[in-house]
Amino acid sequence: MAQPKKTLKNFIPLFILLSLSVIFLFSYHPTNLNSTKSFSFNPNTPQTHQNFTFLVKVLTFNRLESLSRCLNSLSKAHYDNHVVHLHVYIDHFQDSPNGYVEIDQKLNLSKSILDFVDGFSWKYGEKSVHYRASNAGLQAQWLEAWWPSSDDEFAFVVEDDLELSPLYFRFLKSLIDNYYYNESNFSPMIYGASLQRPRFVPGKHGNKMQIDDRTQLFLYQLVGTWGQLLFPRPWKEFRIWYDTHKAKGLKPFLDGMVTTGWYKKMGEKIWTPWFIKFIHARGYFNIYTNLLHERAFSVSHRDAGVNYGKSAGPDSYLVDEKSFDINLLKMQSLHSLKWYDFCFKEVSPGRIVLSADDLVTVLHSVQKSRTILFLNLQQVSESIIRNLLCHFERLNIQNYVLLGPQSSFLLDLARRGHPVIDTDQFFDSIRLQNSINFDESHEKLGKEIVVKAHVVRKSLELKYNTWVVDSDVIPLSSDSFLHSYDLAHDFLLGKNFKLVFIRNSASALKIWVDNVLDKVVASVASLKTRGSIATEGNFVNLVEKLLEQKKATFNRVDETDFSLNISFMDANETSSRNGKKFAFWSPEMGSEQIQKRLEEFAMWVVDSDLSCNAVVCHPS
Repeated sequence: MAQPKKTLKNFIPLFILLSLSVIFLFSYHPTNLNSTKSFSFNPNTPQTHQNFTFLVKVLTFNRLESLSRCLNSLSKAHYDNHVVHLHVYIDHFQDSPNGYVEIDQKLNLSKSILDFVDGFSWKYGEKSVHYRASNAGLQAQWLEAWWPSSDDEFAFVVEDDLELSPLYFRFLKSLIDNYYYNESNFSPMIYGASLQRPRFVPGKHGNKMQIDDRTQLFLYQLVGTWGQLLFPRPWKEFRIWYDTHKAKGLKPFLDGMVTTGWYKKMGEKIWTPWFIKFIHARGYFNIYTNLLHERAFSVSHRDAGVNYGKSAGPDSYLVDEKSFDINLLKMQSLHSLKWYDFCFKEVSPGRIVLSADDLVTVLHSVQKSRTILFLNLQQVSESIIRNLLCHFERLNIQNYVLLGPQSSFLLDLARRGHPVIDTDQFFDSIRLQNSINFDESHEKLGKEIVVKAHVVRKSLELKYNTWVVDSDVIPLSSDSFLHSYDLAHDFLLGKNFKLVFIRNSASALKIWVDNVLDKVVASVASLKTRGSIATEGNFVNLVEKLLEQKKATFNRVDETDFSLNISFMDANETSSRNGKKFAFWSPEMGSEQIQKRLEEFAMWVVDSDLSCNAVVCHPS
């Protein structure tokens, strides 16, 4: 291949493209990976902060003693001249079937609560009282308590059996400054912060909550109802999502979650299953503290009510100003914090590979049994890809890296913890080093093939067995992508779906590193027509041509020997599934037809939000 003359003029457009790509990445990336700045939380000194609005939302019903304890603890907190508004929501008692005597008792209790709240002094801002005309219940109390008036308004929701530390506001103010207003630490994936001591894992068979004593802050998907700070945009998004799903008669069922059982038992009395379903669909996270010795900034006394039939007592010890180690609490940079899902399994958001330099660390982190799977996302619909990834989650397949062009979808997958290769930027980094150029008709295919060839080479150099597969396949076993289906050959090529397997061996590596990029580029360029690009322009065919040129042996395997072709077969033929490793379909099928067939085979495992319909926990 002729080498073009290298001049500064040749590189100016590429430099501009790379610059714009970097800007795009850090505009949408959940964290700035270069940020290492941390901030100290000083409980004695007010922090500088943005001019935000802070609303305390107290939800109460019929527990005067609890409410008194809660409001008094709020009034003793340090607000450091920041205006803090207090909104008290008093739910009405339910109609009584037991006559006027009980009704009079409830009326007197409501009057006592109203008198107490009216007489309660709040000197830090406005105090407002909302006394409902009829019983709303805990769900409506939460959902109707707030609609943010701006992106600079925050709500701290407190149920009346809580007691707050005098340091709670200073901590939340510091958190808002450092994780909401600090651009290097901001992530749209974070919906707020909980002040309760974390103890509960809602995913069935989830990991035991074990947190290193040195970990002071971490992110966890679960909402905390015992002192929850809510950020404005995610809450608005949730309310609209809730309205849409409720109006359409959808239920917040999420298989594999304890909270689904709660909802089936208590129904619309509780709101958390709705919010948990929303968080699962969006992939959002909550900030938690890990204070030693069972301490927290917010303590629930677990008084008798909707959640407890009888009082259970305080769940934690309250942090006070005598807790000397609170001075050491650091607002760490976001990228250094640990993130946990509903199974309390650690996830790693933001693994985006842009060049070969980024690739090695990611491959080492995902490999299993010295095997790597590269999964191509191009020319496959988002719904099919998300369904496939839910199968990966169910089967605990983690040794994969996703390859796709730069898009909001790819970035969303990275935010959710999937390792991805941005093929546009990765190709540009290769082209810069190797002077690779394609004409317009070959550009799209050329990028895909060159990136695949390069990542395969790197995987083989690291001595990993390597799979390259398109997304038009469903694994049926947890070891589907761990073992070769032909022990006699180093190279295995699929006949039906686009499958390439290369065994880790010195001979395979020698074949692959021998001017492979030049040969791949030449093969792509040799495809003369759009028809030949469509029919012959895929990685499997080009690898076959490359191996033939090098006179290397390979096996073009018929995948139906170990796979199901669901295009035409009867979904009721369950015996035909025995021992099969994959399900695949004809490339001529459209997305709707594929979904219909997968539903018939009980392989469609996403809901109307294109989110997995189950949380499946695996031991770490």
